[in-house]
Amino acid sequence: MAEVRTIGSLPVPNVQALAGTCNGSDEQIPERYIRTEATCEEVISNYHGDMAIPIIDLNKLLSPQSSEEECVKLRSACQYWGFFQLINHGVPEEVIENFRSNIIEFFSLPLDAKKEYSQLPNSLEGYGQTFVFSEDQKLDWGDMLYLQVHPTDSRDLRFWPTHPASFRQSLDQYSSETKSLSLCLFEFLAKAVGAEPESLLGIFEEQPRGMRMNYYPPCRQSDKVIGLSPHTDVVGLTLLLQVNDVQGLQIKRDGKWFSVDALSGAFIVNIGDTLEILSNGKFKSVEHRAMIHPNKERISTALFHYPRDDLLLSPLPEFVKDGKVNYRSISYNDFMMQFFNQKRDGRNRLERLKLEQ
Repeated sequence: MAEVRTIGSLPVPNVQALAGTCNGSDEQIPERYIRTEATCEEVISNYHGDMAIPIIDLNKLLSPQSSEEECVKLRSACQYWGFFQLINHGVPEEVIENFRSNIIEFFSLPLDAKKEYSQLPNSLEGYGQTFVFSEDQKLDWGDMLYLQVHPTDSRDLRFWPTHPASFRQSLDQYSSETKSLSLCLFEFLAKAVGAEPESLLGIFEEQPRGMRMNYYPPCRQSDKVIGLSPHTDVVGLTLLLQVNDVQGLQIKRDGKWFSVDALSGAFIVNIGDTLEILSNGKFKSVEHRAMIHPNKERISTALFHYPRDDLLLSPLPEFVKDGKVNYRSISYNDFMMQFFNQKRDGRNRLERLKLEQ
């Protein structure tokens, strides 16, 4: 992550402030934010049964009586959806609620107060935006605060808000409480395909974790904008927390977009590019995006789990039991540099690493 942290993004207008001027009856959205593709593809909502994103119960994974059956569900979720909602995850409700409250309060601060934590040139961390590389590039309707949270000695406290006063403490507690949960998930992901837990734990345990806190302002012309462009996550695993009760996450499956109805108290977990490659395609990194509500703000936070920096990214032997390797090898640092030096392009970057069969 050291080299990646020096990658910057061109400065763009603050969207939260922009939304305040664009939501009048006569105001027009700036051309750079208009996304004609936003309504071109079919969106499926209010689906049930086999069409619903799987729900995984951590208590059942941990119980000897139900672990095997729940592992089968976990494998299916990661193979066919790339996403699942995790319930009974064990992270204390008080820790989550304190963190939620602090994030909401931070994004409610005056713009000048938030700008104290603005990204610096050639810096990924801080308040602002990412993946902006040209002056005519289409832009997302959202702001973010990105922080490196683990290891603790890698934290750049210049970007850690001191308002609200409890922000740093609540973020630290949230990071600590989710650490063991994430390692538990890596362990069960390996078990789900008959691999040794150490095959993944050895790559992700005690490795960097970053957090992106997202703020999506409302837009009365919400059908013309996108909160976060279609993309896959470059990491191993992402833990998404819906901070308020406004939905907006959509995932792509079979050429259609599926709206995710986040369960109260659950984490939304998704597979990243790194884990798809390491698993030789047994787990899928799925394209997803964030859409905008016409009159309500949406806030979420994503915790990203990175592998060790010196990793040669290629399918692990434990996941290549038929002898057929499906992805070319690439150093993880090169893979990350490609990711952060290009605009979001769905799954294209990942597809280019696939070997012809």
